[in-house]
Amino acid sequence: WGLLLFVAALRLRGTAAARCPLPCICDNLRTHVLCLNGNLTTIPSTIPQLTKKLDLRGNSFTVIPVGAFLATPYLTHLDLQRCKVERLEEGAFRGLGRLVYLNLASNGIALLYQESLDGLSSLQQLTLEGNRIEEIQPGAFGHLGSLTVLDLRANALVYLPDMVFQGLQVLRWLRLSHNALHVLGSEAFAALPALRRLSLDHNELQALPSEALARLDGATRLDLGHNPITYVAEEALAMASLKHLFLDHAALQDVAPDAFTRSPQLRTLDLRENQLRGLPPLAGAGGLARVSLAGNPLLCSCLLRPFYNWLAQARVQAEGSCTAPPALRGRPLDSLRPPEMTCGRSRPHPSPAVPSEQPRVDGSRQCPRGCTCSPDFRHGSCENRDLREIPQGFPRDTRLLDLRRNAFGTVPPGAFPGLKELVSLHLQSCGIGVLHPGALRGLKSLVYLYLTDNRLSTLAAAAFEGAPRLAYLDLDRNAFTRLPAGTFQLLPNLISLHLQHNAIEELAEGDLARAGGLRWLYLTGNAIGCIAPTALAPAKMLEKLHLEGNRLVEVPTSALRGLHALSELKLSRNPIKHVRDGAFLPVASSLQHLYLDNMGLEQISPGAFAGLGPKIRSLYLESNKMSNIPDMSNFTGLEILNLRDVPFHCDCQLLPLRRWIDKLNLRVGATCGSPAEARGLKVKISMTFQTCPGWGRGEAGGASPDKTKAASKPSKKKRSGKSPARGFKKSRA
Repeated sequence: WGLLLFVAALRLRGTAAARCPLPCICDNLRTHVLCLNGNLTTIPSTIPQLTKKLDLRGNSFTVIPVGAFLATPYLTHLDLQRCKVERLEEGAFRGLGRLVYLNLASNGIALLYQESLDGLSSLQQLTLEGNRIEEIQPGAFGHLGSLTVLDLRANALVYLPDMVFQGLQVLRWLRLSHNALHVLGSEAFAALPALRRLSLDHNELQALPSEALARLDGATRLDLGHNPITYVAEEALAMASLKHLFLDHAALQDVAPDAFTRSPQLRTLDLRENQLRGLPPLAGAGGLARVSLAGNPLLCSCLLRPFYNWLAQARVQAEGSCTAPPALRGRPLDSLRPPEMTCGRSRPHPSPAVPSEQPRVDGSRQCPRGCTCSPDFRHGSCENRDLREIPQGFPRDTRLLDLRRNAFGTVPPGAFPGLKELVSLHLQSCGIGVLHPGALRGLKSLVYLYLTDNRLSTLAAAAFEGAPRLAYLDLDRNAFTRLPAGTFQLLPNLISLHLQHNAIEELAEGDLARAGGLRWLYLTGNAIGCIAPTALAPAKMLEKLHLEGNRLVEVPTSALRGLHALSELKLSRNPIKHVRDGAFLPVASSLQHLYLDNMGLEQISPGAFAGLGPKIRSLYLESNKMSNIPDMSNFTGLEILNLRDVPFHCDCQLLPLRRWIDKLNLRVGATCGSPAEARGLKVKISMTFQTCPGWGRGEAGGASPDKTKAASKPSKKKRSGKSPARGFKKSRA
């Protein structure tokens, strides 16, 4: 037995001492491996088996295939941020039963499938922030029984179906901020018994989702700020354990007196920056200690006296100041005295009308022959049944209908009778060439429509008649040669439009008419060579514009005018050789993420980035042909800068860039392309600059071995709020 144990120990030691895969960095025990900002397109197969922490940030994987990490079963921490991941195949993380932390932030994931996260039974923290997830299929989190924090911020969610978080029995914090949510299933949060904090701020909720929130008996904090909620109705919030409620920066005009009677533990109520002229006494909120009303147009007349007296009796602290009458303007609420609060000729401010709730009608449980219907999820499916006609007879309360991979050819008028509650309709890969007028008639709750991988080349506006709530339309991989002009006149709530990988050649004036609410426009992989100056003008709320892989030969500067909300612009893989002065001036005040990679770019004019500054968070310039770049010293908010595979000419003209890169707390990947003696060396450690005038001022030894070694390790130093690039001026050499 002693000999066997000795041999086993030797094997383990040999595994631990396995060679560190290039271009990675490993600690002495090979348990912590870093492969940062490289050119990896597949998960390295030579990672030591005993690795516990694996950091793969900044690579280019696109797809995480089935069993990608089977060779590293001891992983506890896995970081895949900024890896351009678009798809997680079902079973991608199988074998990682010890993993407790998984970070997939800042990728391009659009859909979570039921088995995408299978095998992560010990996972405690999952970060999916900054992807483009538009839908989560029920059951996607069913295998994550140990998860305590789920971060879905800054995605493209519009709707949450019933039981979507089923299986998350110990989840304590659910982060859904900065999406576009405006529909929540009444049972969306029903399977979260341990939840303590829910973040729903910065969405599109127009009313308090009372039914959905009533399932959260244990939640103590609820963030609903920055939603267009206008009214809080009677007994709108039934959350027995709620202590902190944030409804700031909404559109509140009135709050019912008994709005919070069913939330008896409420301690703090944040109503800052709304449109409230006053509040009634809040009956039943006996535990309330603090109400914030700062930034509201408070009318401190006799109409506010009942609320003022209630504050005193209940010993509630109130923040806020009067805006009227003129004699009291600017006075804090806690400085007022009742005799000062007079009415004179003032009249009560009318409360907005409150829409009555519509009665719920439960559908029958029938299901078309050959299909499956789930009463728990309200989900119907006839996927891949070789159907020639769209089946009918689904339960009337069906919310999600999956008809993918059939052979319908056309969608006739009235194809979905009785499905008034349908929210998500999947018609991908059905050979559809025609969507007839009235095809969606009666689908008044429809939010998602997937028509990917069909044969559509035109669309009539009348095809969308009867589906006014449609917010997400996916037309990727069809046969469009131009945008279906006029299509949007019956879609007032359209937020996201996918037309990727079609054959569109230009964007013409009028193509986006009546698309005033559009926020995300995806046009990757077309043949667009021309964008008319006014083509994008109707979409004034546009936030994301993806134009990668088209035929643009210059930045469409004139077409960007008026897009004051645009935060993300992707121009990668267009044959743009020269970026001219002022190319991004029309969107300089809002742009945060700019993609100019893989274009064969040869020159960037000195004033190309004019107007851009601290708001820029990420800039992608990799795989181009320019030998220098303009002054970016005012890009003080940069979190990502990619300069890999750019053949910089490392002479004295590049010294300002060299100094700037040296001060950045970022891995930028910049290497020298010339002169010959510097080719392949990192700009940051190249010794060619040591002969330049002024070298030595601020440099700590140039390319000494110690500095080279330090440059290869990630910095632990906390980033300062000050510019990391102060003193970087345009070279005049």
